[in-house]
Amino acid sequence: MKAEQNIAEEVLELVGPDADAEVTVNAGTSSLTRFANSFIHQNVGEEGSTVSLRLSVDARVASGTTTNLEAASLERFVADTTAAARVQPVDPDWPGLVVPTETPRLEHFDPATADAPPQARAEKVKAFVDAAPELSAAGYCETAAVTVAFANSAGHRATGRYSRAILDGIQQTPAASGSGHATGVSLDDLDAAATGALAGTRARGGAVTFNTKPGEYEVVLAPECVATIAVFLAVYGFNAKAALEGQSFARVGDAQFDPRIDLVDDVTDRRALGVVFDSEGTPKQRLALIDAGVTSALAHDRRTARKAGTVSTGHATPGSDVWGPMAHTLFLREGHTAVDEMVAAVERGIFVATFNYCRVLDPKSLVVTGLTRNGTFMIENGKITGAVSNLRFTQSFVAALGPGNVLSIGDDARFGDSEFGPGMAHVPSVRLGSWNFTGGADG
Repeated sequence: MKAEQNIAEEVLELVGPDADAEVTVNAGTSSLTRFANSFIHQNVGEEGSTVSLRLSVDARVASGTTTNLEAASLERFVADTTAAARVQPVDPDWPGLVVPTETPRLEHFDPATADAPPQARAEKVKAFVDAAPELSAAGYCETAAVTVAFANSAGHRATGRYSRAILDGIQQTPAASGSGHATGVSLDDLDAAATGALAGTRARGGAVTFNTKPGEYEVVLAPECVATIAVFLAVYGFNAKAALEGQSFARVGDAQFDPRIDLVDDVTDRRALGVVFDSEGTPKQRLALIDAGVTSALAHDRRTARKAGTVSTGHATPGSDVWGPMAHTLFLREGHTAVDEMVAAVERGIFVATFNYCRVLDPKSLVVTGLTRNGTFMIENGKITGAVSNLRFTQSFVAALGPGNVLSIGDDARFGDSEFGPGMAHVPSVRLGSWNFTGGADG
């Protein structure tokens, strides 16, 4: 981390005293093992660093990034960013810099994952493939390690590092695919055999499908679906910029969700991914977004906090001045019901493994349209009776978790692969009383 911090200090020195500046240096490695037709066909890795600079010259703000760390290149980079700031209009909402603040000494880092050789990822792929040897498997296994150093011209400094491992794949019959996913801090903690077996079960069950009529159905949603719901709630609802602009459903203090629902953003959780400060250097802490069904907080960066007369919650991201601050270390509280028990309680409904291509139709009510994918099954009299052709839904994600609609919460919480990507939401399966399917995959 010393090397990254030294680069940040070098950039600050180049900026000099005539501007307020924030510098973030991200350095790390990423290694990827891909497989298809049950064989590994690609193994690649990359190592690199990125320097991000945001500076203000008399509240005229500009930002930029570079991957060229040579001294002459950094000097040009700083000069170009400073020149761009000087010709910007004055930003009346520029919040200034974080003053020196203590940052928690906490890392989500596994050295073995950071240094994982190709053979370690290949072993995970083999376990995934061997879990359903008669099927054709495809997907990837990735390991990554990132070090982050932050410095600003107000004297605030912060450093941290994290590791990440992902196994994502499908098992295929000639007629159907089933998905499986696992993400965590440590590669060793990923149960590749269980992930492959789940994908195989879904693929075999989907070999013969039938169409069903659109309408309101009771549903059991797997963690991938729930992760997408949680992330959409965070990005479009608990985003303070959206709330300040009247584009959010969130009403702090109102019981907008079922009392069973607790949703927190908590980078201090031992299972979390990432570092404990945001892109402005603000330390992060546990933030309860939904507490027993009550909308309890919004995610703020320094800009929205200044407008709202409060303090940043540590949720600035690159570009959050445009998109708004976002909570992305989400944990939905786990329940005590096994998935098989959820299915057994359904008289007639649908099990959904994954959502695909979700798009917001109305941010105020968070009505979203999307498709099911890689495992959609009819439930009748407490049993899965067959596979259903992929369906389109049009559903308010707020109403889906609304009072009275959450019938049970699973005991199977894990990181789901949401529409915004993996590692953002640690969630269980849920059983909901109603979900609105509006047609088949074609419309």
